[in-house]
Amino acid sequence: MQDLLARTMGAGVRVDMACAASLPAAQTDPHQLENALLNLALNARDAMAGRGTLTLSTGRADPPAGAAGSSEGPFVMLEVADTGCGMPAEVMAKALDPFFTTKPAGQGTGLGLSMVYGFARQSRGHLEIASSEGEGTRIRLFLPATDVPVQAEPAPAADPSRPAPLASRVVLVVEDDDHVRELALDVLRELGITARAAADGPSALGLLRAGGTIDLMLCDIGLAGGMDGRQLADAARALRPELPVLFMTGYAADTAGGDSFGPGTDLIQKPFSVDALSRRLRALLDPSGGAGAE
Repeated sequence: MQDLLARTMGAGVRVDMACAASLPAAQTDPHQLENALLNLALNARDAMAGRGTLTLSTGRADPPAGAAGSSEGPFVMLEVADTGCGMPAEVMAKALDPFFTTKPAGQGTGLGLSMVYGFARQSRGHLEIASSEGEGTRIRLFLPATDVPVQAEPAPAADPSRPAPLASRVVLVVEDDDHVRELALDVLRELGITARAAADGPSALGLLRAGGTIDLMLCDIGLAGGMDGRQLADAARALRPELPVLFMTGYAADTAGGDSFGPGTDLIQKPFSVDALSRRLRALLDPSGGAGAE
């Protein structure tokens, strides 16, 4: 997780880990937890303007005072702290409201903290925020502990008659946010995929026209530069009609229409986990067996 956070933060942010030993398992969905931590990390990065220290701590905790609807405990506590600009009281009061954001138009959905809060409540946990203007922010996520040991899902038996759906594939990443683009490239390479990159639609079309293998395009819907992701996908498929397209979005409203993109397309919400991206890629690159390849 530290490597993933370091890539998400960028070179200007130091990532420290202070994890307690012998913690019980948390009673929650691990993929949703990873997404929640990525959401908090992205908020922290923006609050620090790309420079500062992010600290992830873990520990045991008693039930938070006034945590209505949460489990009776005990809890596993995860804390994400940053050295950013902090929040004044009037911003703190609205921090968990859906679509509230202090970022300029087009630079944030305002869903990060509200989504993490919803995840905490869904897990019968709790979220606490402590922040002062000019002194950074500390967010604590409390999740119910469990005595049931966590067991990794067994890997499925390999089918020697089928080629690996991700190894040696080539994916074109089109994303105008430098940090998100680099993170996506790193994740793809970890999956054994050859990754190519473009920051806007015209650059992506130039790579497609130049020839060479591109098995799938991973494309942000809200691209800047006069051509959004949907327009780029249409233009790309005019050049390569069978090209699968996986759209990325940071806006929850886009996911409501995820079934309307047509065959050979899918949608994934940012920030996404490695596992979530892998599943979507497999389904598009190997539609006859992708669902069973997990």
